[in-house]
Amino acid sequence: MTEQKGLSLVISRLATVALTPFPCGTHTFFLQARRSNQIGFKKNSMTVEQFSPRLQSLVRDTRAGLEHAVHEYRDVVYSNSLGAEAMVLTDIIAASVPEIEMFTLDTGRLHDETLALLDRLERRYQRRIQVFYPDAHAIEQYVRDNGINGFYLGLDERQSCCGIRKIEPFKRAIAGHKAWVTGVRREQSAERAQAEALAWDERYGLWKVSPMLDWTEQDVWAYIKARSLPCNALHDKGFPSIGCAPCTRAIEPGADPRSGRWWWENPESRECGLQPRRRVIPLKVEPRRAAGQ
Repeated sequence: MTEQKGLSLVISRLATVALTPFPCGTHTFFLQARRSNQIGFKKNSMTVEQFSPRLQSLVRDTRAGLEHAVHEYRDVVYSNSLGAEAMVLTDIIAASVPEIEMFTLDTGRLHDETLALLDRLERRYQRRIQVFYPDAHAIEQYVRDNGINGFYLGLDERQSCCGIRKIEPFKRAIAGHKAWVTGVRREQSAERAQAEALAWDERYGLWKVSPMLDWTEQDVWAYIKARSLPCNALHDKGFPSIGCAPCTRAIEPGADPRSGRWWWENPESRECGLQPRRRVIPLKVEPRRAAGQ
């Protein structure tokens, strides 16, 4: 009986322990016992007024860009990549522009850590992030034609895989919306350095909002740390940019942050297709309208 009571006490105590996602701005996760009488990690986070002047300015500009998009286009949706930048945008949207819908893409080949992060975000912000999946029949046909890891065979095979697993679900996700939000930053690549904060995305037929272009990696992690945000555990293992498991690997410190994505290809081709390979039309140019409009 004494042993059974002891075991019951242990089980009872274990039931009060949870894994709390602490900020990984220092690229470190901690395990902490969280009991009912302890202060939750969100209460330890800083407010915008406590940020450095630079970070305050970046947050204000980002918020203003999102608010402007909602005012102009009403129906705005955020394509949540679940990367580090996405933690910042998710936090700002949830706090300041909650009318912006959020979705993410589950390609079927994501890391377990990425899916765990999605669950943590939904619990933290108490809102659902809609998940879009690729067409099962298209994947089956691709695997029959190319094999389970056929994307390693060549650029055409890899881009075809991205087309099925990312681009087609993305098109379904943005269908009917007037604008979509992305977390791209100028320093991520030469191509992204040319992006506009607000531009007509001719490829998808809606406005593209990029409110984080001027954020540096240091800015992103400073915000994550200050706000005690959860983030992907793979960042602690040398993954600055995280996509599908077989197409993403850790990199050495100081290497190009995008070099871990599709590493077997030439740098010029390392995009999934969601971000265009050419410049989009800047804001001052109106989109083409159909005849009769």
